[in-house]
Amino acid sequence: MKTSQKHTWKTKLHEIIYEADTPEGKLFDIVLLIAILASIILVMLESIESFDQKYHDFLNVSEWVITILFTIEYILRIVTVNKPIKYILSFYGIIDLLSTIPKYLSLFFVGSQALVALRALRLLRVFRILKLARYLGASNQLANAIKASRAKISVFLFAVLIASVIFGTIMYLVEGADSGFTNIPKSVYWCIVTMTTVGFGDIAPITPLGQFIAAVIMIMGYGIIAVPTGIVSAEYTKSAGKTQNPKKEDETKLKTVTLNTQCCANCFAQKHQDDAEYCHKCGCKLRYD
Repeated sequence: MKTSQKHTWKTKLHEIIYEADTPEGKLFDIVLLIAILASIILVMLESIESFDQKYHDFLNVSEWVITILFTIEYILRIVTVNKPIKYILSFYGIIDLLSTIPKYLSLFFVGSQALVALRALRLLRVFRILKLARYLGASNQLANAIKASRAKISVFLFAVLIASVIFGTIMYLVEGADSGFTNIPKSVYWCIVTMTTVGFGDIAPITPLGQFIAAVIMIMGYGIIAVPTGIVSAEYTKSAGKTQNPKKEDETKLKTVTLNTQCCANCFAQKHQDDAEYCHKCGCKLRYD
């Protein structure tokens, strides 16, 4: 009987902490996101010296309260899974740990509390809370297009790098140290900054020939920015054309709509169907009476 009760409360906690299909689970995740946002805002305000001097005690106490809450949440996440080590070494497990320990480290290392801003990464959980994963088909299509374009983009970037080295070397020879082109690496840096149309202005050519070359590089920059966009757009259009089959689209939508946020306590697998009772990956039971 004791084993059954223990299993029941662990299962209930797991459902609240890891899933968002129940009102309790959704409320828990929303409160968690609010706490993360509050913590990030506190860290940002703490970096403002005048504000920190005036409200240092309030900021410090508030950050400690949030840190303790995150610590409790982290411990509960470990307790409610069958394989704690797997969670600890998982992506979200590492993020949860990194977002919890900075405040404790600040007791020994001054300034390390600024690392609390890493909690912003935990906002990735918003996709699960709002079930936005159901509507990520377009983003997956874009990711596939970028993946399909990686060879062309790599060749293009390599060509741009070679061009930057060549033009940087030319500018070093034309301008020299008097204009700030003291060495070839610095000249290549200037060329990259100019070619990408950033233009910091820390180095600038002063000779007529140097200014002419700079103008050529600037004009090239506009074309260089457009090329990767064109490559990805072409692949995106190509992949979009392959998914225009109405029957296939209907099947995809059907599969997407039936997914929920059920998370397996054994292997952390997600994307189970609403009526699923067992994990599609490890076979562990998902729902308990």
